[in-house]
Amino acid sequence: MKLHQLEALVASADAGSIRGAARTLGLSQAAITRALRELEEAERLPLLVRAPEGISFTEHGKVLLTHARLVLNQLAHAHSDLERLRGRVEGRLMVGVTPWVTLTFLAETVLLFRKLMPEIRLELLEGLMSVAQPHLRDGSMDFAIGQWQAAAGVQEFVCEPVLTYESSVMVRTGHPLAQARSIHELLDSDWVLNFAPDGQAGLIDYLFTRNGVQIDERRIVRAQSVAMLQTMVEQADMCTWSPTVLCRVPPLRGRLLPLALRERFEPRQLSVVSRRNSTLSNAAVCFVECLLKVIRRHARSAKKDDLALFETLKMLI
Repeated sequence: MKLHQLEALVASADAGSIRGAARTLGLSQAAITRALRELEEAERLPLLVRAPEGISFTEHGKVLLTHARLVLNQLAHAHSDLERLRGRVEGRLMVGVTPWVTLTFLAETVLLFRKLMPEIRLELLEGLMSVAQPHLRDGSMDFAIGQWQAAAGVQEFVCEPVLTYESSVMVRTGHPLAQARSIHELLDSDWVLNFAPDGQAGLIDYLFTRNGVQIDERRIVRAQSVAMLQTMVEQADMCTWSPTVLCRVPPLRGRLLPLALRERFEPRQLSVVSRRNSTLSNAAVCFVECLLKVIRRHARSAKKDDLALFETLKMLI
């Protein structure tokens, strides 16, 4: 298995065709075809399905593609670190950020990071952890800041806890059930929730079953962005379960209402999540340090808005 073969494999997947891969890599179509065939022969497995409309991958090919992306991304990180040691700071950093961190600490973190590493090409992906997971898996994302769900591969990823945060069942301000005091009163309502593809059963158990209630699963809408979740809560009168801090920050302050339910939900952990056995680049370590510095500054602040935030947050490090 050779590096140029892995490059041809990844480029073909990204472009969807041999021709597109050749354009991306600046090689001839014959060179790309030869590299892919040599790779299949070396592994003695069919990796691609070739058709007039393009290429697709066998199950063997999909597995190898994931590892190929990881190898190429790790090599890119190594190159960036070596260039930094030579005195040239360059490279790319992709970070996944859970939405409530975007609304609170992200802007200050980015400004601080840009002062320290202005040559790094920074890419931010806002998304709940179910959105970040495939990018972490294939190595295109360096790390994510969010709450890792236990249903996801424990052996595949490593989490470094930063703080804990409270969560609440919420409705829009002025909702007919704003005075509800038990989740039992909300079972005839529709719900909008976020969960990983394999996490629905665990979330239903956490919110409902363990509290002695059953919900018709057809009442649950899965949303993969806070914008969708907010729209469903505000315009479709759905209930949701989210970090309590969301109702403390613009643009959601005064629009989302946490319900004072008898049922209690344990604090969740905000973590830095990365792929196990991978090495964070110097740029990634710097970004994490900037984030921690910003969070600690707000945690020690006596400003009214910061005090309101840290009624629902607790630093762990």
